[in-house]
Amino acid sequence: MAALAPLPPLPPQFKSIQHHLRTAQEHDKRDPVVAYYCRLYAMQTGMKIDSKTPECRKFLSKLMDQLETLKKQLGDNEAVTQEIVGCAHLENYALKMFLYADNEDRAARFHKNMIKSFYTASLLIDVITVFGELTDENVRHRKYARWKATYIHNCLKNGETPQAGPVGIDDDNDVEENEDVGATSLPTQPPQPSSSTYDPSNMPSSNYTGIQIPPGAHAPANTPAEVPHSTGVTSNTIQPTPQTIPAIDPALFNTVSQGDICLTPEDFARAQKYCKYAGSALQYEDVSTAVQNLQKALKLLTTGRE
Repeated sequence: MAALAPLPPLPPQFKSIQHHLRTAQEHDKRDPVVAYYCRLYAMQTGMKIDSKTPECRKFLSKLMDQLETLKKQLGDNEAVTQEIVGCAHLENYALKMFLYADNEDRAARFHKNMIKSFYTASLLIDVITVFGELTDENVRHRKYARWKATYIHNCLKNGETPQAGPVGIDDDNDVEENEDVGATSLPTQPPQPSSSTYDPSNMPSSNYTGIQIPPGAHAPANTPAEVPHSTGVTSNTIQPTPQTIPAIDPALFNTVSQGDICLTPEDFARAQKYCKYAGSALQYEDVSTAVQNLQKALKLLTTGRE
């Protein structure tokens, strides 16, 4: 992919989107679709913040040029041309970032890549808003991931041992942005734990806005960039782990669509979404997720029920 023209200096008014733009740059080669939507989010947000002052107009104009260049380069990619595919792609990517960090956290393996994965997951959930309003589940994941990144970062910075796994979080506290997320230099004052405990394990771990994800799923390709020394792995290469393939309902092999089944437009849309989720999962070699979503699509199309 051809290099993009550089952007002018970021106007102070756009400080809130600097991390999303940095995430875009980090994914230009790793995942251009993610990079494209990060820039689109930054563009839409920047327009709302200030589209009139000269420096902001200049910046947004250059950012628009980057978006147009990327859209031409990705013109045959369904994740860019079809919103339903793009949304599934981002949700899968963000969730795998979250699950990687959450697994490391629960195993008490605290390191900068885990912190950054938590924080990047929260940024990508921001980006999902280009497709519409976030689900309550997305909102909870975003807040927890951003808070966890802040909490663990500050514990390590202060020489303290973070509490592994789910920790109480004050619903009234929001995490503020910091200037250097690339170096995991996150906010200095995390929200203090309270009696109101947020526990991701209390949410359906197998379902994230309809995407079936098995517990223990790993991060997307090339994430993180390195493996913490405490794991005992001497190479920076993350070794693939065997996948547990879900059992396939034998009845699906013999199912023939019944003549009196009347599928609504909503049924077709849901079936299409399950197929798109499956295709997106296969990009990460996540066979379990793909199989489960395809089974759901087949059951819906042949029985009219989920």
